[in-house]
Formats: sequence, C-alpha cells, structure tokens
Amino acid sequence: MAIRRVTASGNVLLLLCMMYFVTYMDRVNVSTAAAAFKAELGLSNTQLGLVFSAFAYPYLACQVVGGWFGDRFGARRTLTVCGLIWAGATILTGFVGGLWSLILARVLLGLGEGATFPTATRAMSSWLPGGKSGWAQGITHAAARLGNAITPPFVVLLISLVSWRGSFVVMGLVSLVWVAVWAWYYRDDPRTHPGVTPADLPNLPPPRPPAAGRAPTPWGALLRRMAPVTFVYFCYGWTLWTFLTWVPQFMLHAYKLDLKNSALFASLVFAGGVVGDALGGWVSDALLRRTGSLVRARRDLVILGMVGSFVCSAPVLFVTDPALAALSLGGAFFFAELTIGPMWAIPMDIAPAYSGTASGLMNSGSALAAILSPLVFGVVIDATGNWSLPFYGTMALLLAGTAAAFWMRPDQTFAADAAAAWKGAPRVA
Repeated sequence: MAIRRVTASGNVLLLLCMMYFVTYMDRVNVSTAAAAFKAELGLSNTQLGLVFSAFAYPYLACQVVGGWFGDRFGARRTLTVCGLIWAGATILTGFVGGLWSLILARVLLGLGEGATFPTATRAMSSWLPGGKSGWAQGITHAAARLGNAITPPFVVLLISLVSWRGSFVVMGLVSLVWVAVWAWYYRDDPRTHPGVTPADLPNLPPPRPPAAGRAPTPWGALLRRMAPVTFVYFCYGWTLWTFLTWVPQFMLHAYKLDLKNSALFASLVFAGGVVGDALGGWVSDALLRRTGSLVRARRDLVILGMVGSFVCSAPVLFVTDPALAALSLGGAFFFAELTIGPMWAIPMDIAPAYSGTASGLMNSGSALAAILSPLVFGVVIDATGNWSLPFYGTMALLLAGTAAAFWMRPDQTFAADAAAAWKGAPRVA
C-alpha cells in the first residue's frame, strides 16, 4: 500500500493547529492559576472577573484591524509579530506585582492574539481549497480546545514544580518556539514554497492578487453582510468565555472541590469541545459534498449546535453531583463547539477575497462577549453567591443566537469577490 507523503499544505495546517493550541493555553491559563494568585494578590471575584476580561479589550479592537493587516501584509509577517507580543505578555505575567500590572499583562496578551485567528483564516484561504475549509477550521479549533482541556492539569503541575509565576514563563517560552518555526517555514504564496511540488499545484486555491493591486476594502457592504454572522458569534462567544474563564472556579466553589479535582473536572468539560470542533468541521464539509448546499452544511449545523448546547446546559442549574455537572457542561460545550467549523468557514464562503477582514468582523462578536461575560459572571457571584445563576444568561443567548442564525446566508457570495478584487476590476451590484 502506497504511503501518502506529508505535503507542505499539511505542514502549514499543522503549524496553525499548534498556534491555536498554544494561544488558547496562554489565554486560559490565568483561570486555573487564579486559585493560586488570587489570595496572594488580594483580589475579589469582581476584580478577578476584570482580570479575565482585560484580555478581551485589545482582542476586540484588533479583530478587524488585525484581519485587515493579515489581508494587506500577509500571514507570515502578521503572525510573527503577533507571536512575539503574546509570548512576551505571557512571560511578563509571571512578574506581576498586583492587580494593575496583571491587567496590563493581560491587555498586552490580547493585543498580541487579536489578529491571530482572522490572519490564520487568511492563511488557510491561501493554502487550502474551499471544500476543506470547514474541516480545516474545525481541526484547528479542536487544537484550541485541546489546549483548553490540557491547560488546567498542566498549569497545576507547573505550579507544583515552578510556582504560578514560573508556569507563565514556561508557557511563554513555548510560544516563542512556535514563532521561530512559523517565521522560518511559512510563505504567503504557496507557489513560492520549496516544499510545494508540481503535483500539489492543482490542489491549491487560485492565486490571490498582490496587496498593491487590490481595490479598497468595501467596508459598508461587508459590514452589512457579516452583521448577522457577528451577532450569532457573539452569542456563541458568551457561552465560550463563560466556560473558559469560570468553569474551573465553578467546579472549585460550587461543589467544594480541591484545586486538583476541580482542574480534572474542568478538563473533562473542555474535552467535549475538542470532539465537537473536530466533528463539526468534518460534518460540515461532508454535508456540503453530499448536498451541495452551504445553507445545510453551514447554517443548519450551527442551529443544531446551539439548540443542543441549550438543552445540555439546563441540568447544571439543579444537579448536585459534580460528575453529573461536568457531564452536563461537557455536553453543552460539545454542541457549542460543533458550530465552530461551519462558523469560521462562513467568512471564507461569503467573502473569499476579504476572508481575513470578514472573519475579523465575525470574531469581534466573540471578543465583545469575552469582555462582558467574565465580568458579569464575577459581579453576579459577588452579589448573590450563586455560582449557577450566570448560566441562565448563557442559555438565553444561545436561544437568541439560534434565532439570528436564520439570517446568515453563506450561499450568497459577497459581490466584491476574488475576481473583482483586482484594482480597476468592475464591482458586481
């Protein structure tokens, strides 16, 4: 039996998976380490929520700008600069002395990671054909959720070995290794990569026009087309950030567990997201091949995921057993993450020539939720002492996202498509 060779496209996808993995470890490690530094720094739950949300302010601000930079200057340079910033911010977190220096480090981390996912989408659109976009988005986000699942026990282990401060330094150094490999290996035009053979060329997407030859970004029209997608992703993002920032603390306090067991249960919850991401992307592309319908393959799968997440979230409001709570939350996270592959493929379907900018617009919804969700959770807990109450808001937004998803139209390609992106090319009305 012939052995398939590893292609340069496969290596690029692997590098992007590694980036998603380490960026999520660097952004969610604070939720597990909080059990160690909260008392040392004298933080309340409200202040802790502020720390959790501080990452998201620059993250939100950099979504569209970062996506534009990725479209304009290429994924190689953009992700190299971003990586240096987020790795440095992670290392600096290990040297903070109080609330405001911790917030500053998290702000710097958000600045570095803000452009990463939109720019990664740009990289995928240059290296992978559209029929694999759902699977590629699913598998890269599965790597991110694998980072979520591994981070709680890994951070606990690092804290036991090198303290909570040392854990941030170690993880920042890992990020620097990724930056070096990316800058060395990746090329913005796959046809210039030494690992691309003539046999690979038919499997590559059509070449993109150089930045200097593109028409200006049609911001108004693009904003209108992406508005329902952005709102749906806000509703998903609220759920995501509730899980990422508070589930370890929820398992620790609501069920009176110790740090080790709360980290274990949190990992089990996040493992559901790994499966959901990988499966969602694969199912989305399989449906597209079978039906030829982007509506069924993208939108309808998103609706299924949000409804499933709502149903699985309900038991956590009344169960008293931590294992049942973890099972309920794991199911909810699985269905929420089932939406990721199709959601991130939608900007590539709607606006292939502006995929970085379009995905930045979409991810702005999640970034805004990342600001609001952790802070609201912390305020509600301080005011009521009820660790289950914020899940009511999460469930309400899942229903709102389900309703809004019917306005997403991935089957209607944005008028200023790739052919019209050349300078001077006519726009389609």
